[in-house]
Amino acid sequence: MAFLETIVLTLIFCILFALFLVPSKRLPWNWPFVKMMPTMYFNSHKIYDKITQVLAENKGPILFKTSWFTNIDTLVTSDPSNVQYIMNSKFTMYQRGSEFRNVFDFLGDAVFNKDLDEWKEEKKLTQAFFRENQYHNSTPKIIQYLQTLFNRYMLDATCIMATGFDPASLRIELPDSPLLKAMDDIGEAVFYRHILPEKLWKLQRWLRIGKEKKLAEASKIFNEILSNYISVKRKLSSKEAIDKELGGENFDVLKFYLLEAGNEGSIERVNKALIANLMTLFFAGRDTSGALLTWFFWLISKNPLVENKIVEEIKQNLAENASPKHIFSNVQELGRLVYLHSTLCEALRLFPTGPFLLRVPIQGDILPSGHKVDQKTKIMLCSYAMGRNAEIWGEDCLEFKPERWLSDKGGIKHVASNNFLAFSSGPWTCPGKELAFIRMKAVAATMIHNFHVSILDGQNIVPSISAILTMEHGLKAEISERWN
Repeated sequence: MAFLETIVLTLIFCILFALFLVPSKRLPWNWPFVKMMPTMYFNSHKIYDKITQVLAENKGPILFKTSWFTNIDTLVTSDPSNVQYIMNSKFTMYQRGSEFRNVFDFLGDAVFNKDLDEWKEEKKLTQAFFRENQYHNSTPKIIQYLQTLFNRYMLDATCIMATGFDPASLRIELPDSPLLKAMDDIGEAVFYRHILPEKLWKLQRWLRIGKEKKLAEASKIFNEILSNYISVKRKLSSKEAIDKELGGENFDVLKFYLLEAGNEGSIERVNKALIANLMTLFFAGRDTSGALLTWFFWLISKNPLVENKIVEEIKQNLAENASPKHIFSNVQELGRLVYLHSTLCEALRLFPTGPFLLRVPIQGDILPSGHKVDQKTKIMLCSYAMGRNAEIWGEDCLEFKPERWLSDKGGIKHVASNNFLAFSSGPWTCPGKELAFIRMKAVAATMIHNFHVSILDGQNIVPSISAILTMEHGLKAEISERWN
């Protein structure tokens, strides 16, 4: 027993020594058997800052060694030349891969889980929806539900746009929302799937313990709710009824999918595909927009001059007949708020809601940085670190400066997607980018125009341990009306 205790104490000492007493070492400590896993595990609460620090100190990509029994290493990079090469120049050779689909298995055959050829076919339908004017028409109705709780607002708004149903999570009493909890549990489990060896989290899934138990329960709840929405929609809507509503305010993604793909296969197969793609929309709509708006209001609270400029821009672009308590919903009106747009871009640079992307080469290759990769190498494109890369953004890269996004002509400056990966890049670019900005600008402009938002002092503002860059403890604020 004494011998065992000695081994355990020695191991603990070595880990603490590697983590805390060797700060100048550029790469995480490479242990026998477990390799670099202890460093990443013990820094999981600040994983993105740790990765950013190591990349900066190493002045280039790092090869993260996982435990010996996984036989898969991860190359972490924030190098724009690598991003351009992987996402654009050689995009056919770098896929999401089987491990990606395993991590997001709860999404089934959703477009989010498909590799390029299948993804292109699925994306055509999604792009068709976003090309239509209907999603613009739904904005006035959705914006009426504006509240200060962004996640609940974005959940309700996304659910209305996606299914036509309102989960009413913004009721005055702020009821417990099964959808909200399910999405939070899934996001946390997905994060741990990224940092734990696949064999370990699959064992937890088989045993139904820990995060995997929560994920299974959350996925079941999510599936049941969406199945009910689809069932009700099928009963209420015939093809003729859907046709009549095209272009109206009651148009939603579910109706569009039922119209465009409702007869392609059995009802069971179509429903399964619908659920998978609706889940993807829910996560893209609620988590990303809700998270960014939270970071946005925290950032402008620390930079009152920025907020004042937004207030002035809103005043200058209000119609003469607009009421003092104006609600922003018109797409053309929102398009004139250029400085607000630049501020959202700057918040997204510093706090990208998707802090990393993963790709796997289908064959051996050499990246522009000179690093060799093969089918057993995962490549993590770290957008969080890219936003803090001085070689891309200059020595003031850690400063919040919306002006860096403004062109000399007063518009938004184009930044190449290999420098700004928030909406992915190349053929993988998010088709809902425009809609995301419209919704976020509508919420931000209406909030700032109608309310004073004062962030309370003494809060511990840190990113959550999740695949989506939310705030761990939320954001407390005092809100008062501007117009009394």
